Amino acid sequence: MVKQNKKKKNIFLRIIKALIIIIICLALLFACLLAYLSITEYKPDDVVKLKVDRNSSEEISRGKEISMMTWNIGYGSLGDNADFFMDGGKMVNTATKERLAENLKDIKDNIKNEDADITFLQEIDVNSYRSHHTDEYSLIKKTLDDRASSLAYNFKVKFIPYPLPPIGKVESGISTFSRYKVDSAERVKLPTPFKWPVRVANLKRCLLVNRLPVAGTDKELVLINLHLEAFDDGSGKAEQTKKLKEYMDREVEKGNYVIASGDFNQTFSNVDTSMYPVIWDSWVAGTIDEKDIGDDYQLLMDNSAPSCRSNHKVYRDYRGKEPYQFFLIDGYIVSNNIKVSSLKTKDLDFKASDHNPVLLKFTLE
Repeated sequence: MVKQNKKKKNIFLRIIKALIIIIICLALLFACLLAYLSITEYKPDDVVKLKVDRNSSEEISRGKEISMMTWNIGYGSLGDNADFFMDGGKMVNTATKERLAENLKDIKDNIKNEDADITFLQEIDVNSYRSHHTDEYSLIKKTLDDRASSLAYNFKVKFIPYPLPPIGKVESGISTFSRYKVDSAERVKLPTPFKWPVRVANLKRCLLVNRLPVAGTDKELVLINLHLEAFDDGSGKAEQTKKLKEYMDREVEKGNYVIASGDFNQTFSNVDTSMYPVIWDSWVAGTIDEKDIGDDYQLLMDNSAPSCRSNHKVYRDYRGKEPYQFFLIDGYIVSNNIKVSSLKTKDLDFKASDHNPVLLKFTLE
């Protein structure tokens, strides 16, 4: 009996020892991964000059109507078949190669058919596991092969270890395409609300600024493409909006024309959003107060159709059957020396992306 108890005790001790060794190994593995991510963390300078591909010789001019489109394309993987774990859904990998190709075809076709003079895109992947390492920027450059183009990274992580299965490698950014001559393009760093170690595997938000000379003047059209913070406590969005306002104000003081556009992850206080009430509170949009932006600008969002849908549930399972959560978070901030003639959200019913494109027509006065 004593020998039997001793044997059981030895087995128990060996199990405990094995568990301790496993825990130590996992801790060492995690420490090594964290060290690797910290060493390889994307740390761009405050301002980075960017390459402009295929620049045009045609200058933008006053008095001519210009068309523009902004669209968060959801890295080609957030079509109507997808939900997303960060929004309260379940999926991490949201598109097969076949579904990605289908989404990207729809996206490219809509971009080509719209044929806007200026196109802003957000969430455009270059080399990410989540989009099967497809270079979406190159594909869209082929679609807009007569446009000047630039890309600014805002998400560049060697390996994101969460959740299970993990997100993996991400290289993604925002891009601007212009029919008109671009004098310069630069990436302007925005503040990040996240601290180490969360910061090392998170987005590094930025402004993509393109400067277009205005024919016959010493002025510029300053185009600011953006995708502001999403999954923060609100302080990140506020700080980034403040930095955006400061940048725009400097340009307006020079007498330049300014358009800031993209995915604000916030609605504007001057826009009626009552037709899109909060149904699910898994993610709620912030608000940019018109008073905080000031009288030098027009805050523009079209409420005739939602610009974004929730990823809390798979949209195609609810389409036309039950109420769904929609948002107005994509729009334009335009300086008052620009006359806006048209603003329209193009309702694509979220087939290829969780956002709809928003279209603008304007004239430089």
